[in-house]
Amino acid sequence: MPSRISEVVFSEPSGGLNAYAMFASSLLMASIYVYFGVLRGVTAINALVMAVGFALSGVAESLPAERRRLAGWVRVAAVLLLTGLLGVTVFAPEIVLGPR
Repeated sequence: MPSRISEVVFSEPSGGLNAYAMFASSLLMASIYVYFGVLRGVTAINALVMAVGFALSGVAESLPAERRRLAGWVRVAAVLLLTGLLGVTVFAPEIVLGPR
């Protein structure tokens, strides 16, 4: 199993359309963060964390093919960041959703 995981995580960056999709998703989440922060006065930290996670994924996919190891570590960082957001949402929802 570990060889399959390392084969997927440290594979060649796909580039192109996948990187554009991740960067577009990052831009969308950043605009959601700005919208709620500026116009609504609500801190939407989850949108900011997701924007950074998507941006990291986009960076990993846009690296040159010879940077497989770096792309793998950037992918791992993005997955850990987004998994951390999921964990905080499950175990401490008041941090993400605000006090009720």
